[in-house]
Amino acid sequence: MVWCSILLVQELLFCAFMVAGTHGLIVDLAEPVTTDYVSFYAAGQLADAGAAPLAYDRAAHYAVEQAATEQGIGYVFFFYPPIFLLLCAILARLPYLVSLFTFETVTAALYLWTVKRILGVQGWRCLIPMAAFPACFVTYGMGQNAFLTAALFAGGTLLLERRQVLAGILFGLLCYKPHFGLLLPLVLAAGGYWRGIAAATATVLALAGGSLAVFGVATWQAYLAAFASSQSVYEGGSVRFDAFITPFGAARLMTVPPGCAYAIQAIVSLLVAALVVWLWRRDRRPAIRNAALVAGTMLAVPLALYYDLVSEMIAMAWLLRGYRAEALPVWEKLSFVAIYAIAMLTTGVGSSLALPLGPVCATLLLGICVTRSLRAQPLIRPGWAWRRKPYARA
Repeated sequence: MVWCSILLVQELLFCAFMVAGTHGLIVDLAEPVTTDYVSFYAAGQLADAGAAPLAYDRAAHYAVEQAATEQGIGYVFFFYPPIFLLLCAILARLPYLVSLFTFETVTAALYLWTVKRILGVQGWRCLIPMAAFPACFVTYGMGQNAFLTAALFAGGTLLLERRQVLAGILFGLLCYKPHFGLLLPLVLAAGGYWRGIAAATATVLALAGGSLAVFGVATWQAYLAAFASSQSVYEGGSVRFDAFITPFGAARLMTVPPGCAYAIQAIVSLLVAALVVWLWRRDRRPAIRNAALVAGTMLAVPLALYYDLVSEMIAMAWLLRGYRAEALPVWEKLSFVAIYAIAMLTTGVGSSLALPLGPVCATLLLGICVTRSLRAQPLIRPGWAWRRKPYARA
């Protein structure tokens, strides 16, 4: 708690330093800079103007980005489906900075509130380590949507045992980043949560239908064309490879050719999917299941960047909740510390080291899930209670 408090204070001070630097108060800037949020804001403005398809036209989208901030900023891509435009169009009705801070503050509050519910503890002091996680600082500073993703994962996993339909709706809302739902149908089917699958499917169809009705067929056509071309952006280095936290990004960072990197990612995805489904079939404890789902998703998808490490805090929170019933071994404590250190290296000045450390965090969390599950006897009935497997003596 003490070290995380110190880290949080340092991050706040560094944030003030970066804000001053962004406005040229420290040194003169060679070119203006902005946040990733300008991509969402510009897309929403185009949607509000009745030109939603142009959100996927780079020239038109870039022009609106500059109009919203400053001429000469670097272009920020927009490859989200029209479903996300429904939210962007609402946010774009506010002034740019007001919209940015409203979105980040509300989604960060949702993230912290759901983490508190997962931990099941009283008071807000316990949230200091969660708020001090380096990926949180980066998400807020860059104006990214990782808090929203983490909150949806947290809410869905929290409600799955008690309110399956509502959990399915929250999982369905993740379709604004459709690849993050890769493992959801598998694990929900493995756990027998058929109402959750139905609710998630209905939510996706409703959002897709709503965006189609609001923005038209042309918007979806433009999105599919942009999505088809996005492959060259991510595999060609337009997004730094050290920003990836997936096996694909680690392979590309190590100069592996794109074809081989995709093959490595496919093999890892299949192995992780099989492992997570096995855990869901073997172990009915929510802490193990939910941590494995979130951590496994970050390894199974080819595209996840350093700010998406925030979702891995949901997995860590579930494993800490399971600490009530199982003594926390030293290696697990060291793993949690290592995740903070890796996140700091991945998101901060250590990113210049160009080390493929991103996938290590999710790997450590999955390793904890597997180890805990092997130490315990599989459940014979659903619920929060379980029977421990006694240790055998030689």
